Amino acid sequence: MNKKELISSIHNVIETRSKKEIVKILHHTYPVDLKEAFEELKPQEIFTFISLMPLKNSSELFGYLDERMQLIILDFMDRTMIKELFEKMPSDERADLFNIMTETLQDRILPILTKAEQEDIIKLSSYEENVIGSIMTSNYATLKANMNALESISYLRKIAGDIETIYETFVINENRELLGSVSLKSIIMAEPDSLIEDFMRKNPISLKASDPVEFCVKVIQDYDLLIAPVVDENNILVGIITYDDVIDVAIEEAEEDFQKMSGTSVEVSKHGNVGFLTNIKEATISTLYKKRVFWLVILVFGNIFSGAGIAYFEDTISAYIALVFFLPLLVDSGGNAGSQSATLMVRALATGDVKLKDWAGMLGKELVVASLLGFTMALAVSFIGIYRGGYDIALIVSLTMVLVVIVGSIIGMSLPFLLSKFKLDPASASAPLITSIADAIGVVIFFSIATAILDLPTP
Repeated sequence: MNKKELISSIHNVIETRSKKEIVKILHHTYPVDLKEAFEELKPQEIFTFISLMPLKNSSELFGYLDERMQLIILDFMDRTMIKELFEKMPSDERADLFNIMTETLQDRILPILTKAEQEDIIKLSSYEENVIGSIMTSNYATLKANMNALESISYLRKIAGDIETIYETFVINENRELLGSVSLKSIIMAEPDSLIEDFMRKNPISLKASDPVEFCVKVIQDYDLLIAPVVDENNILVGIITYDDVIDVAIEEAEEDFQKMSGTSVEVSKHGNVGFLTNIKEATISTLYKKRVFWLVILVFGNIFSGAGIAYFEDTISAYIALVFFLPLLVDSGGNAGSQSATLMVRALATGDVKLKDWAGMLGKELVVASLLGFTMALAVSFIGIYRGGYDIALIVSLTMVLVVIVGSIIGMSLPFLLSKFKLDPASASAPLITSIADAIGVVIFFSIATAILDLPTP
């Protein structure tokens, strides 16, 4: 059914409290489609619909809601409903939800959970926000090396409904040290009395709980994994990362880098009010203001250098007013070239395609590319220079174009490397920052060349 029909069906369920109708909806609708339909409903209506759903379905659907909506719906729930919800939610989603709650709400919920659930939430919530431990799940299956294939299949069948996945299972010893991994396919194909240790994959690729989340994206992509085990410093298995978790991380990282590159990134706490936007429609005016004001204020003062450069060459400008016509065209070209280079390099550094040691090689390549681009653009604007001011002006404009494109490109390419060298996020080399730097340098280059070629007195 389409979105309009789905919303109508949801309203019908809310009015009639029909369990038969809600089962029909759940049978024909994916959770993500329900989430989109919820955008057209009031919070009270969403809560009513969720409360009528079977617990298994409602706990799954709850994980698809954004954080703001999750907290709103929790306010409608009594302690029993919250307890049941937490019992059925995947451990990683449960920990994420717990982390965004206020301390008052956390203190209200924690005591009503079982001791095992409390310990699990506290453990997963204890990891810093940007490490792998913060996104791993503790709902996973393990096998012992001395189990045979028949025992393993029987055991996995028994626990399959309570864990994240059984496609890949990890083998541990009595101290929970990671020994190997075994796929469901290999267990099924093995002889019933074959021991796990005889056909398991030893020393599987694993992740450290303390590693940055970006690392898991690269590892799972490079090794083409669906699941990866997460261990502590002593190789003790503490969780798993699944492919869908990695997709979420990759999307968030791309959004974060994009916002940093646009100069709209501000770090805040988990409960904070700014952070990286994931839903601009839901963002408050205050949030949008806070995200944008920092870099804009910084760049206002940065642009003073461009103004100072123009003021320094005011005699040159007054002697040849035609030069002013080309000023925006030239300085913007340098900024645009720099922004292009920075965007490509930030992405290359983020994906690991380029390392810090590659700077010299990339610099040489960038010089060649920027020179070709500069000469191409110079040829394009030279005709305008001849038309507007004659051959001298055309020469000035052409030379300036070549130089500003080269300088802008080198700045844009090098700044992400410099930030990485000092252990800073290369995405902080935002396009507005690079444009402002290139603008100031472009003004000086333009009027210096003009002063020299037109044989004007040096200011």
